[in-house]
Amino acid sequence: MGGIFGVVSRTDCKLDVFFGTDYHSHLGTSRGGMAFYDGNSFSSGIHNIRNSPFRTKFELDLERLCGNMGIGCISDNEPQPLIVRSHLGSYAITTVGRINNVKALTARAMQDRRGHFLEMSSGDINATELVASLINECDSIPEGIRYAQSLIEGSMTLLIMTPECLFAARDRLGRTPLSIGTKEGATCVSFESFAYLNLGYQDLRELGPAEIVRITTDGAETISLPQEEMKICSFLWIYYGYPTSSYEGRNVEEIRYRCGERMARRDRVRPDLVAGVPDSGTAHAIGYANESGIPFSRPFIKYTPTWPRSFMPQDQSMRNLIARMKIIPIDSLIRNKSLLLIDDSIVRGTQLRETTEFLYQCGAKEVHIRPACPPLVYGCPYLNFSRSTSVMDLITRRVIQEREGDHAEARLEAYTNPETAEYRGMLDDIRNKLDFTSLEFNRLDDMIDAIGQPACKLCTHCFNGKG
Repeated sequence: MGGIFGVVSRTDCKLDVFFGTDYHSHLGTSRGGMAFYDGNSFSSGIHNIRNSPFRTKFELDLERLCGNMGIGCISDNEPQPLIVRSHLGSYAITTVGRINNVKALTARAMQDRRGHFLEMSSGDINATELVASLINECDSIPEGIRYAQSLIEGSMTLLIMTPECLFAARDRLGRTPLSIGTKEGATCVSFESFAYLNLGYQDLRELGPAEIVRITTDGAETISLPQEEMKICSFLWIYYGYPTSSYEGRNVEEIRYRCGERMARRDRVRPDLVAGVPDSGTAHAIGYANESGIPFSRPFIKYTPTWPRSFMPQDQSMRNLIARMKIIPIDSLIRNKSLLLIDDSIVRGTQLRETTEFLYQCGAKEVHIRPACPPLVYGCPYLNFSRSTSVMDLITRRVIQEREGDHAEARLEAYTNPETAEYRGMLDDIRNKLDFTSLEFNRLDDMIDAIGQPACKLCTHCFNGKG
């Protein structure tokens, strides 16, 4: 995924950008960066944050970075922000999203034999550099943003800092969010709406799909109107979003309570206690406990002071080991107990299987699993959802392949409907493979109802193939 943050201020804004960007650290694990304009020149810094927090890496940079305008990012992929010099002038750019037609756009840019791109250590093209090259084909930055958005397949939300102002643009279908905050003498723009509250900013508004705004200390001026059609990622509320954030006016924590409530209304299991897999499963579990009357407990605690996020290492076995080392049990809340455990989702199933085994080893009598979203059956073509490179990394797809063989792809729809025998059979196979006492996913209709947005405005592609 990734997150972006920007400020225009009448005074030096480096601390606002520093802390506002740091508040996006839950969204990315690869790179962090900041860029500033001080009235005369641009300055920037980019660091690898795989094994050290953003804040630690950038504290020393604050001695040399300054300016009354700044942008920052947390990225899962390319190093950014980039400082670009072009016929449009010099500017800094940072993006969040996914370009599926990178090869086609790169080949197109090189048709006249004059274009070129720097290759990253991974061998890939920097997506942010590609976006800048598309913008530079036009006669103005706003025109260039619209042009780039029209060509990109996937999603692309971005910030551009020029010597005069910031330009902020939400992706064409609003798959990712962008909010504006304001305080005396400053205006900010942020992926996460909570990131500026402790810095003294008040909510101004959210950008609409495809909207482009010009931001100065006087506020935000719309220079390209928002579009009606929207497909915001529903998984932002279920997992990715921070609990204190709101998207389209709906708070993440409250939506997770509502998801838990709806699961509890359909469930017939009566365990001794309800628990959430920390941290993203906790709010769902609170909602379930409140609705069911079954006590909410924390039978194991996540130890985070020294362990990095579990999916940071490239090696899967190391990620699994770190995930296990972070979980510390409380014997009296586990031994001889029937537990109902809520996680945000099941992707590969590896970590949840190990967590279940761990609970059995600690003396649990039963472990009932309740993911807070429907089964993930399709890969996400719009956002960098995970490190998975194949849909066959999904446990659902592996099970469907085993059940259907060569016909698996044609039979996927039957496995997304909770009323079908195929769906029930898939759940039984997953339960057996992962050694759960029982398994029930949140239903898609219940999840959409909990979010409170019209279904036509939500992207639910990973659940039903409809984006």
